[in-house]
Amino acid sequence: MSDPDEVAVVGAGLAGCLLACFLARRGLPVALYERRPDPRTGTAERGRSINLALSERGLDALRRVGLDRQVMAEALPMRGRVIHPVKGEPDFQPYSHDGARAINSISRGALNNALLDAAAALPGVRIAFGHRLTELDPKTGEMTFDTEGGPVRACAAVVIGADGAGSAVRAQLLAHGGLTESLDVLDYGYKELTIPPLDGEFALAPDALHIWPRGTSMMIALPNPDRSFTCTLFWPTSGTGSFASLGDPAAIEGHFAAHYPDLGPLAPTLVEDYRRNPVGTLGTVRCRPWQVNGTAGLIGDAAHAIVPFYGQGANCAFEDVVELDRCLAETGGDWTAALPLLEARRADNTEAIARMALANFVEMRDKVASPMFQLGKKAEHLLERALPGRYVSRYELVSFSTVPYAEVARRVRRQHRMLGAGALALAVSAAAFVLLRRNR
Repeated sequence: MSDPDEVAVVGAGLAGCLLACFLARRGLPVALYERRPDPRTGTAERGRSINLALSERGLDALRRVGLDRQVMAEALPMRGRVIHPVKGEPDFQPYSHDGARAINSISRGALNNALLDAAAALPGVRIAFGHRLTELDPKTGEMTFDTEGGPVRACAAVVIGADGAGSAVRAQLLAHGGLTESLDVLDYGYKELTIPPLDGEFALAPDALHIWPRGTSMMIALPNPDRSFTCTLFWPTSGTGSFASLGDPAAIEGHFAAHYPDLGPLAPTLVEDYRRNPVGTLGTVRCRPWQVNGTAGLIGDAAHAIVPFYGQGANCAFEDVVELDRCLAETGGDWTAALPLLEARRADNTEAIARMALANFVEMRDKVASPMFQLGKKAEHLLERALPGRYVSRYELVSFSTVPYAEVARRVRRQHRMLGAGALALAVSAAAFVLLRRNR
């Protein structure tokens, strides 16, 4: 039975479970609805895992509910990226100037299960699996769910959609005329492959994110605790060298032999994985506003899904949860004030990381193998050592701090202007010196 005083969180994924933990700590009754069966008792959907790169923003949120140590026990730190060229030896590029900082590879499923366990253990939280939202009245909080036993109706004081990029809550708010949305889909998709352990050990260096940049496409690989790697292809959806262009086993084997020659010997199920695993969609979701009447709102990907190329999707969603908790504290638990305040504080930041994620795709796909790019990164690390705290790279600010994303973008622009001005001053000084020497 539903409680009309409950907060209904639709979506028991990463953001929804974390939000349930934060709300329960505030003493609020929470109903957590999930369309899937309990993922802790089933098997993962084939080819849909996409390992997470958990960084400081996500860890900050987990620390606040005491889950950071548990989660990190299953994580594998990646201190840089290894670039795999078509020919030649792989090249390691550290993420930080001292090589000490790392992002963390973690299974999305394992993290989701840990958060589900934590939410379920808190008083005042009930979880209903197999409930697919089909109707929502944002004015009354009345909901209808499709279940195996037929339609189920429920009511809540507040409804929060934490149900991902394809949010049913957002669709209902859109149908009631409460918001507008846009979806910018890339003409790229993703598909997962697997590199199993080699003689019981990691087949590649386990302390790095591996990238195979190929100009118009790429592949990445993240390590798993079982010593395997989850690989993700990011390829065009049409044209030459696209998912649509490869179908039969011989063509698949030939393409990988030509473009990813070091992968074949490490991936015995490559052709099977490629043919069986689905192609996922990549895109950016935007909507405004994120809430209606202060009684129905959106959080995480449901409000602002981004492409995965900065590894910030889950980290950004976790920041939403932390900020919503802060807004509730500042407004005395008044949802009609807290939900608009959340959007006011987060909208610019989520737009900033959406833009940076798209830009990072170009960097990972096209630039990381370039000698000029690598020289620029080395120069950037030199600046960070020479000007500690004054010059910090975009990557470090995004991945190893909680500086708001919009402020990261502004700070990087200021740093680039400063460097441009410095370079101009040096050029003018050098020209003046040459003229003085000539006039003597």
